[in-house]
Amino acid sequence: MRFLGVDPEEEGLYRVLLRRGADRQESLACLLDRDAESVASVCDHLTELGLVRAGTGGALHPVSPVKAVESLVMSELDRRRKTLEETVAESGVIDSLLAERDTPVGTPSKQGDLIQHLEGTEAVRSAIDELSFFTWTERLATVPRGVLSEAHIAQARPLDERVLRRGVHMRTLLGEAALKDDTTLGYARELIDKGAQIRVSRNPIERLLICDRSAALAPTDPSHTAKGAILIRNQGLVVALVSLFERMWDAAQELPSSEETSYEGTDLVNSLERKVLQSLYSADKDEIGARDLGISVRTYRKHVATLMRRLDASNRFQVALRARERGWV
Repeated sequence: MRFLGVDPEEEGLYRVLLRRGADRQESLACLLDRDAESVASVCDHLTELGLVRAGTGGALHPVSPVKAVESLVMSELDRRRKTLEETVAESGVIDSLLAERDTPVGTPSKQGDLIQHLEGTEAVRSAIDELSFFTWTERLATVPRGVLSEAHIAQARPLDERVLRRGVHMRTLLGEAALKDDTTLGYARELIDKGAQIRVSRNPIERLLICDRSAALAPTDPSHTAKGAILIRNQGLVVALVSLFERMWDAAQELPSSEETSYEGTDLVNSLERKVLQSLYSADKDEIGARDLGISVRTYRKHVATLMRRLDASNRFQVALRARERGWV
């Protein structure tokens, strides 16, 4: 299992637990003729890896092999993806490839590139893809028409899910027509459940996309977006556009998720909270629970904290116990 980040000593102890079903660290140290400190260190790492979990009375229980290996594979894929993305960003390979095009839209190489004119839909889509790839902290977007077609959603979903998995703070502002379109509402609530913030404006809003407060995209002609857009990296102009977005955002209303109806102060939970509670029984780490539910770790922890407050619990074990007592799971 070394290729999954588990060394032979750790694998050996995990196999012992699989054969024995469960055991205490002291018993394992005697069985393996090892000092208690080294066995405790191995057990701690196995717990971090999601291969074992602590039970009552200090006993260690092995996680089922299928689930354990799946967790290791997903963790390794996440680590490799992050490493590759960082390597790509540092290598400058995308900028190098973009330089081969007649009208590059990547990181500017000279002062004149701080404001670039993009002609046509394909050039704009390419710019959106590139900006999303390099977004690490925040993405602000507006959709003045409000309505998102199924084709638009199919194209946007992979980009949206990627930035949300990174923990990027995503805020999207929709025109009020969204409130009358089931397809748009369904996708908007899907994003909310995964950690995005979405509001609806009843006032006219401008079309904008702002990434990490360092680059912005705006249509050349708001009434004919197919004509192209302007890619702005001039810091002064970006700051002004961020200020415009914040004013539009403050004047808009929240779009609650159908699954996130607040039951604060009642003896009820919504469906997403129920899923979080169920994950406390099966997931050994927040990262695993968040991944199983398809939400960011930050959003997962927010729901856990809310449940702890509602149940007056001081730890997650109490949350799971009291939730079961109330019949929430």
